Order: sequence, then C-alpha cells, then structure tokens
Amino acid sequence: MKFWKMNGAGNDFIVIDNRDGTVDAAQWPRIARTLCERHLSLGADGLMVVERPANGGDYRMLFLNSDGSIGEMCGNGARCICRYGYENGLAGDVQRVETTAGLVTGWRVDERMYRIRLNDPCNLRLDGKALIDGPAWDYAYVELGDPGIPHAVVPVKNLRDFDTAKLRELGRRLRYYPEFPKGANVNFYEIIGPDHIYERTYERGVEDFTYACGTGTGSVVTVLTLLGKVSGHQVRVDMTGGQLMVDVEREGNQVTNLYLTGPTNIVCKGEITDEAL
Repeated sequence: MKFWKMNGAGNDFIVIDNRDGTVDAAQWPRIARTLCERHLSLGADGLMVVERPANGGDYRMLFLNSDGSIGEMCGNGARCICRYGYENGLAGDVQRVETTAGLVTGWRVDERMYRIRLNDPCNLRLDGKALIDGPAWDYAYVELGDPGIPHAVVPVKNLRDFDTAKLRELGRRLRYYPEFPKGANVNFYEIIGPDHIYERTYERGVEDFTYACGTGTGSVVTVLTLLGKVSGHQVRVDMTGGQLMVDVEREGNQVTNLYLTGPTNIVCKGEITDEAL
C-alpha cells in the first residue's frame, strides 16, 4: 500500500490512493487508528483516502481522524490533497474535490502554496456563554458545510502564555459541552494586531491540540469578521505550525465565500509495511 505523508502548516496527514477500490470502506477506521499512532506507526493527525468521484468532482476525499472517526472535511487536509491531486495528474491548477461536507474548490498558487474555498458557514451563534466550573466563557459557534463541521470560537487573553495543561482541560470540557450536539472543535484565539490573530485548536477526533486547523481558522475569522473585529481581507492567523491566510466575502451578515490559503509540505513517499494492519 503506497502512501504520501504531508502537512499543511503543521497539520499532518497520511494520503492513500484507493480509486481502484482495493480496500473496503469498512476497513478504513481501523487502518486510520493504526497508521496515525505516532509511537507505533507513521503517525498523523488524520488519514485522507483518495476515491473515485461520484458527484462531478475530480476525485473524492474521505477524511478520517486519528481515532478512526469520519471527519466531514479538513481545511488543511483539502489544501494538501489538492497538491497531491495536481502532482499525480488527477486535476489541474483548479480542481473540485468531493468531501462529506460538500464540494470544495482548490487552486494551485505556486509549487507549495494552495488555496481552497471552504464550505459555507451555517448554524451561527455569536453570543454564547459556557459555564465551566463557575466561570462563564464567551463563545461563538459555527458549522462549515452540510453536514457541518462544528466549531466553538473562544477568546482567551494572553493565549500564548496561558498554561497549556489548563487550556487542554478547558478544551476537553468545551469539546463535549451540552450545547454542542455533535461535539465541537474548540478554537481559542487572541487578536494580536490589525487583521492578525493567534489561535490554538483542540480538535475532536484527535482529542488534543494540533499544530493547525484549517476549518477552525476559517471559523475564527468568519466570527470576527461578522463581529467587526477584523476586516475579513487577508487576515493572518498564526498557529503552532505556521501561518494561514483567510479571506471572507459577505453581503451584510451573510458570508458568501470563505477562502483559506497556506503552505503544503510533502514529507515523504513510500510503501506501508506495518505488520499490525
């Protein structure tokens, strides 16, 4: 079984081509759990499986989190898989990728830089308050796509210096907060300058912080644009793994287009010989 290992701003993935249908769909959760284990196998935040298109796209991306659960979509994963698609002749400079959350359009900016149109925001709530052991934490909630990828957007002062263990526990508690019926990715943020944000994301399915989260970054900038705290034009978002750029187009309070741009990296290519599979 051949694979690519890639990352987008530190969000890392294993990519496997299954367009010939060699692997049955029921096996992928187990394969994802095995291969994504960092100490025993390749290690990754998620597994992306390339499949034959069914709804007019160039190909389909099946995304699985490291715990084997199916993810609706992954922003940094989509940028990486667009590079995979381009370099393997599956699509050109502009491509359409089928995902569980809907069709995603991607553009090749240069050799390593890729831009995608994220799925449309929906089910927005901008004024939530979560009671966690007494203190009330402000939050916004947004989903991207249909079915939507759920995100909680939470402001935290002095985020860079906030105790990681305490932030992880808060992320874990908010991830399962009762107001979020599907659970949520928890995106902590702080505005550090004009159109400049620092973000950390506790991801469901990974159940820990990741170096970056593309849909989370898009969700944070969507919320802050609608609240009038950023312009929505070339908003820079810093994360542990690097920087992403987000552009929001809107008509009034309706977001019409949401774009995510950032780097991709091919770490290695090879043959999976994991005897635990």
